[in-house]
Amino acid sequence: MKNIKTLISLLLVAAMMLASTAVLAEGALKIGVIGPFTGGAALYGLACKYGAQVAADEINAQGGLQIELLCEDDEHDAEKSVNAYNAVLDQGAQMIAGTTTTTPCLAVSAQAFEDRVFMLTPSASSAKVPEGKDNMYQVCFEDPAMGVFSAQIISENALATKVAVIYNNADDYSTGIYQNFKAKCEEVGLEIVSETTFTDETTDFSVQVTAAKDAGAELVFLPIYYTPASRILQTAKDMEYAPVFFGVDGMDGILALEGFDTSLAEGVILLTPFSADSTDERTVDFVAKYQAVSGGDIPNQFAADAYDAVYALYNASINAGIDGDTAAEDACEMLIAEFATLEYAGLTGDMTWTPDGKVSKMPNAYVIEGGSYVAFEG
Repeated sequence: MKNIKTLISLLLVAAMMLASTAVLAEGALKIGVIGPFTGGAALYGLACKYGAQVAADEINAQGGLQIELLCEDDEHDAEKSVNAYNAVLDQGAQMIAGTTTTTPCLAVSAQAFEDRVFMLTPSASSAKVPEGKDNMYQVCFEDPAMGVFSAQIISENALATKVAVIYNNADDYSTGIYQNFKAKCEEVGLEIVSETTFTDETTDFSVQVTAAKDAGAELVFLPIYYTPASRILQTAKDMEYAPVFFGVDGMDGILALEGFDTSLAEGVILLTPFSADSTDERTVDFVAKYQAVSGGDIPNQFAADAYDAVYALYNASINAGIDGDTAAEDACEMLIAEFATLEYAGLTGDMTWTPDGKVSKMPNAYVIEGGSYVAFEG
């Protein structure tokens, strides 16, 4: 009898907890988080998921308007991303912190524009993403900015006179950066001696690396993600080819890639707005909380961008008077109006936004030394 009474008590407590959670969720601001949580780009998607969770946990601990994150995996696939978008809407999402990668974001943002759902992507950087869509905003740098800034750093610091480029011609992110990098190189007098491409299915990069080596390139520019970059670095070592390698934010996370020999990345220069190795109090606090929710992983700039995305959406919602009962269509128009004047001091920089959804903040260049990011001094 005692055991039965104990069981009944436990069931009653559990029911009360579920009821309490339901009430909280019902009144919470519902934000959809969409990205690749599995597959080849999972490092980016999971970073965004965990970074968003840190922000939500901090906000909820403060009391007041609570946040409920609705997370869906898109496997870095445009069709699956649209399905994920519909799934979070079915769960009551009022706005989207996503998607993580560019090609899926192009598909989802087109649908969200028709539906009038506000989107703030942490990391989809193509200039095409917000183009023609008044409800699509970015936290990350646009591809043109990364391409231009990369060429400027290479030129101003005399890192090379002959440059090779290896880019993914099947990816909007990669081609967008490449095109603007090439234009800026012509302007500042950098000679591109080799331009080679690959696709998402490419695993052997010997042709591309050989072309760069045979052309005498002193620097290889990689406007690509970390997985192909890791293979290119390994191929270059196998060929005893040691140019300067220069990447952009898609390479952030390469040091955490499973099975990757981090010594291959020694001396690599890349653009990223965030370094987990920074010693400022806010970064140290974020890294500790991120490791707690991720099981010990080190956050990359995608994590920090997602953290900033959730905070920016939350701050804008508070300012605009959006709560858990506001319809997604109404929230969309209110957020568009609010982002016109929103100022947010984030982990990845001080941000404002233009009416066409572009963020204004400064990128930083780092060099990998001893398995850590060190500010690039030139």
